Amino acid sequence: MVDSKESRTDTERPVLRADRPAFRETLHVGRPNIGDMERLLARVEDALERRWLTNRGPYVQELEQRICEYVGVKHCIAVCNATIGLELAIRAAGLGGEVIVPSFTFVATAHALQWQGITPVFCDVDPATHNIDPAKIERLITPRTTGIIGVHVWGRACNIKALSDISDRHGLPLLFDAAHAFGCSYRRKMIGGFGDAEVFSFHATKFFNTFEGGAVVTNDDELAETVSLMSNFGFAGLDNVIYIGTNGKMCEVSAAMGLTSLESLDEFISVNRRNHQAYQRHLDGIAGVTMVTFDEGERNNYQYIVLEIDESACGVSRDALVEILHAQNVRARRYFYPGCHRMEPYRSYYPNAGLLLPETECLSERVLCLPTGTAVSEDDVALICAIIGTAIEHPGAASAACGISEDSAT
Repeated sequence: MVDSKESRTDTERPVLRADRPAFRETLHVGRPNIGDMERLLARVEDALERRWLTNRGPYVQELEQRICEYVGVKHCIAVCNATIGLELAIRAAGLGGEVIVPSFTFVATAHALQWQGITPVFCDVDPATHNIDPAKIERLITPRTTGIIGVHVWGRACNIKALSDISDRHGLPLLFDAAHAFGCSYRRKMIGGFGDAEVFSFHATKFFNTFEGGAVVTNDDELAETVSLMSNFGFAGLDNVIYIGTNGKMCEVSAAMGLTSLESLDEFISVNRRNHQAYQRHLDGIAGVTMVTFDEGERNNYQYIVLEIDESACGVSRDALVEILHAQNVRARRYFYPGCHRMEPYRSYYPNAGLLLPETECLSERVLCLPTGTAVSEDDVALICAIIGTAIEHPGAASAACGISEDSAT
């Protein structure tokens, strides 16, 4: 974290220079939160002394139990990462053929299907929620459709009721990519217990992390047993393989980090909420900038600071703002640019998919994510917002000062 007195001249409207960035130390979106390091290292030392480092050791078992209690589900299978978790849940749910998913998501959601020879059919999103639009799903259902995957983007729950109704009406399994949504709720019930299964990400960039990892959570006994088998090569006891599988297990060191992170979960969320409120205050009234908000009647983790940039209203493009922020050592991100449908192999398979995804196309050109988390102070937030304000008030001068070409600024 930078020393605020040395890093800026004027918090309200800083002077932007390419040779002297506003921040000496780069601020990243998703810089890892670290809990009590002494407790973490004590757990790691204990695992080393025990010499039980993987194969569902005691820390993994404890983490699974703690997550079940926190989320309110019957089963949790901790895995090495959320992508493997999605692949396991997809296979355990018997999906094949075509599966309906949003394109406005991290590409792993689509890859988890395509990797197994399943065709992702991209559905547009609701521009107000950024989540898959239930009203546009049924027209995509064909005889080859075997399931639906919703994504709780930014931790804001999908319209689970509408998706469940469609799932029930057509007899289709319903899964949720809940990578963003650990610690969040829908209608005051914790996300994790909806659909046939949900998958959390505990990657280092998430507010709650296990270094690298994830979990499949479900109330379905049979599905949980299948996922558990598949995550350990299909072993059901010593030398007894009864199912095709892979190696999806979480190791003890990752679980130790998860348990330590759980102990600081309330602190992490509190800092995220504080930063979110600070961004709201400082960005209020800046033309063309709209900030994604959260339903205060639900539980939220506030781990994403998401802006929509309306170039016609603010006079500067989202991409130009990204370049200006990068020049000041603020590594803003363009989530989920350019959309899965415009990435390979999907853009080659479906070159005209964008015609059916107007809201996704629009969002992918407008969304900007900013740093938050325990590595970001309120002073940092104030300065980031001041940079944005300067860039919008004086786009040409700001771009020139940051060494950005005039073409990039519009």
